[in-house]
This record gives sequence, C-alpha cells and structure tokens, in this order.
Amino acid sequence: MTFIDQWQQAARRNASSLCVGLDPEPERLPAPWTHDTTRLYDFCAAIVDATADLVCAFKPQIAHFAAVGAEAQLERLVAHIHRNAPGVPVILDAKRGDIGSTARHYAREAFERYGADALTVSPFMGSDSLDPYIDSHPDRGLFVLCRTSNPGSEDLQALQLADGGPHPHLGAERLFERVARLATGPWNRSGQIGLVTGATRPDDIARIRAIAPDAPLLIPGIGAQGGDLQATVGAARRRFLINASRSVLYASADADYASAARTEAARLRQAIAAALPV
Repeated sequence: MTFIDQWQQAARRNASSLCVGLDPEPERLPAPWTHDTTRLYDFCAAIVDATADLVCAFKPQIAHFAAVGAEAQLERLVAHIHRNAPGVPVILDAKRGDIGSTARHYAREAFERYGADALTVSPFMGSDSLDPYIDSHPDRGLFVLCRTSNPGSEDLQALQLADGGPHPHLGAERLFERVARLATGPWNRSGQIGLVTGATRPDDIARIRAIAPDAPLLIPGIGAQGGDLQATVGAARRRFLINASRSVLYASADADYASAARTEAARLRQAIAAALPV
C-alpha cells in the first residue's frame, strides 16, 4: 500500500485529520522520568497507545532521539506504532536535503532502518533532492518543505522570482509557490509527494492550495506557534494533516500524562472537524 492510500484510510477510519508529533524533551518528561533519556520510548509509546484511534498519522522528530543517542528507542517506537496502531502511518521528521548517494542512504535510514512510511525533505537542491527517495522507495511519502511557520522563512521563501512564473500577469511568482508547483508537478513522479506549510500564514496556504489542489498538506504551527485553526482549515479545505506536538505531549506533567494527551487529542480532532467548510 502506498503512503497516501495508508494515510487516507487511517483518516477515514479514525475520522481524523490530526497528526501527533512525537518530539520528546527529557526535561519535560513526567516524574520520575524527568531528564531520563532512557525513557523516551516509554513516554512516546504511552502517548501512541492513548491516541492511536484519534489520529491519521504520527510524526516522530529524529533529532529529539539522535541528540541523546536514543536511535534504538526511535526504532522501537516506530515498530510499536506499526504493531499497536496498525494502519496509522509514521512520518519521520528529518528534513533531509542532500543528493546522490547521500540521499539514497538517508532513504535507507528512514524507510528501512526506522521503517517510516514518509519523510520530510528540503527541496533546496532541486529535483535531485527528491529523486533518490522516489527511485528507491516509490511507495513511500515525501513531504517537501514549502512555506514554513518560522519568522526567518521570509528571508527566502517569500522572494519574488525574476522570471515572473507561468502567470506573470497575476503577479510575480514567489519562491514557495515555485516549490509547490514543481514538487507537486514534474518532480512528483511517484504521486506520493505532499507539502509542508505552516499554519501561521493561512493566506499562503490558500495560494498553495490553488497551485496544488490535490496535494497532501502537512501543517504544523497550531497551538504553541500561534496558528489559527479556523483560518488554516478554511484555507487548506481538504487533504491535510494538522500537526500538534507539545500541546498533546505535555497536556499534563503528572502521572496522568497519557490520559491528558488523549483528552487534548480528542479536543483537537473535534475542533478540526468543526472548522471544516460546510
């Protein structure tokens, strides 16, 4: 089964557009695990078990594990998701951005070592940034960074292009629009490419959706980063995954953290559904 088929089935089965990000911070783990880097798996696995029927995907962030030498715990976690939340895809958030043999090894790492169903990637080196993943694992998903939530994204992503784009009479094409057009057009040889676009800029989500009406959109930025859920859902309209990490993981700092995560995930799932256009 391809990534997009798997994701759509999970979304329908769980009536959910919520993706839970698994970004464990040792200092925020509940007592007695606080600062204990050997407990990242235990913490995240409990979150997975508590929310598995409420989500359309899980998104572990590789740096949160690798920085403390917990790669083996990440391998266990992905295997746990596949076993305890069957059919719910795993998006490995690594934002890889190299080419050639290096990219092929990144593909092996993500899809074979960790068993991820999709991977976040950077398009800065053009189509060569994506081809090794598509060539080696055409059934797996790629989410291409397009319009991110961070303030510094303005430095590059919003730049207007000198050639004006395919419709210069509508205004000069901006860099993130070019990325959306290429990534979901000629670069999308596998049909498994989506875009990462932040919730803090709903007007730009709408522009991306106009360029790529059928592309899956992975949307972080709701909650701690200040994105507006109603505006985001209205701009994306359909075929999107709203990512929430900290608001779910740290809904409680006490022993009830898993049940509190479930309560917050259920609230978010319902809020997303309520925001959908009629």
